[in-house]
Amino acid sequence: MTLLVLLGTVIGAALLNRTAQATDTLLEGVQPAQTEAYRLQSAMVNQETGIRGYAITADKRFLTPYIQGKKNEAESAARLRRLVADRPELRDDLAAVERQAAAWRLNYAEPLVASVTPGKPKAVDLRTVERGKEDFDKLRAGWADQNTHMTRVVEEGRAHIAQERTLRNSVLVAMVAAFLLTGVALAVFVRLLVTRPLERLRTASRRVSGGDFEYVISGDGPTDLTALAVDVEGMRRRIVAELDASHAQQRVLTTQAADLDAQAIELRRSNVELEQFAYVASHDLQEPLRKVASFCQLLEKRYYDKLDDRGRQYIDFAVDGAKRMQVLINDLLTFSRVGRLTDDRVPVGLDKALEKAMMNLGTAVEESGARVERPAEMPEVVGDPTLFTMLWQNLIGNALKFRHPDRAPQVTITCETDPDEPGSLRLSVTDNGIGIPGEFAEKVFVIFQRLHSRDAYGGTGIGLALCKKIVEHHGGRIWLDTEYSGGTRFRFTLPVATAPDETGTTSEEKALT
Repeated sequence: MTLLVLLGTVIGAALLNRTAQATDTLLEGVQPAQTEAYRLQSAMVNQETGIRGYAITADKRFLTPYIQGKKNEAESAARLRRLVADRPELRDDLAAVERQAAAWRLNYAEPLVASVTPGKPKAVDLRTVERGKEDFDKLRAGWADQNTHMTRVVEEGRAHIAQERTLRNSVLVAMVAAFLLTGVALAVFVRLLVTRPLERLRTASRRVSGGDFEYVISGDGPTDLTALAVDVEGMRRRIVAELDASHAQQRVLTTQAADLDAQAIELRRSNVELEQFAYVASHDLQEPLRKVASFCQLLEKRYYDKLDDRGRQYIDFAVDGAKRMQVLINDLLTFSRVGRLTDDRVPVGLDKALEKAMMNLGTAVEESGARVERPAEMPEVVGDPTLFTMLWQNLIGNALKFRHPDRAPQVTITCETDPDEPGSLRLSVTDNGIGIPGEFAEKVFVIFQRLHSRDAYGGTGIGLALCKKIVEHHGGRIWLDTEYSGGTRFRFTLPVATAPDETGTTSEEKALT
């Protein structure tokens, strides 16, 4: 089709050019030449009229048409010569007319002008007039030949234009017919070579997409369609392979799900045993410890004056060990109960939980002379109010416990939107205490890990581990800001409480789930 279009364009352009050339030749060459020939003849007639009038009247005014006619004749002859430069026959006619005109002027007009005295008319010699008439009749005969030839050339030009137009129209009609036939042939070829193979490929693809994955897709037709069919067949094979692998994976997942169910059952059983252990630890284990502590105190009270210093020291060690064991057991129970015995999911105001913690720490704050700076208002989060109170109490209590000996404690609490986790809060508790070295940033959150001796600072080393468990239980994270050097700064994040969705579940609850 491209070749046909290009060929038709070239032929059409050539035919249009030929028609334009023929038209231009007629309109810009032959017809202007014919008009110029009439002007040339008119100029000669004006000369003859002027000469005849001057001969009769001897008035020089009659020479004006003669003189102007000669000038017009020269101009028309020059223009006509340019227009018929490529036509020898018309050039010859022009040359013959010019010779005859020159002979008429030489033999008749000029001698006649010379023989007439201006202002003195006289009888004209009839022989001279007759000779002039004969010469001018020859000139008229030359005009007739020139006009005849001009007319024939004009008619030939018009006939040539008509012929070129007829040829152009015929060729254009043939080109249109060729385009139509070629379009029909291409439609048939496309139907046979492209459409039908595509329909077969589509039928095979729909059969596979309908579930018959074992059906082999074969292609025919042009190379592109064959390649497409090969690619589709390769895709089918990969899908079948992936499907088999998916079925195998599904079987594995089914087995794993069964194993997970068994492990969940075992975990529930273990939790029940853990609760039983917690009950035993909270009752049965503490009762012997209380007895040991009580009898050691009675022994100290009754026999204190009868024992030496070493004996009294041994009794103090026994009583102190029993009390510390009770504290450790209570703290361990508290740590194990986070999120297990009480798991309330209600909106909690962080400022209200902070107020409760400050009330619990009121005595320690007053004795240490601490100053606590806190936000005027903090948003709500979803969780357990008791655990949040415990979180604030441990963080602020650590700031009061590990204060610097040379200055009063100052605790600063901040709350802002977390830039790294949209929909979460980033809170911090900063003090001006003794600080924590950066290498212990992870160790401080391990249960029962201590950085100082019991003589320097009391406690069991479970406070920060409890804070970490509370924060992570509510979907956040807690860390030590090692870049802060003016004391200690703990940062932690918590999801912000939002409105529940259609199921009544908040985004925080979904995240925690």
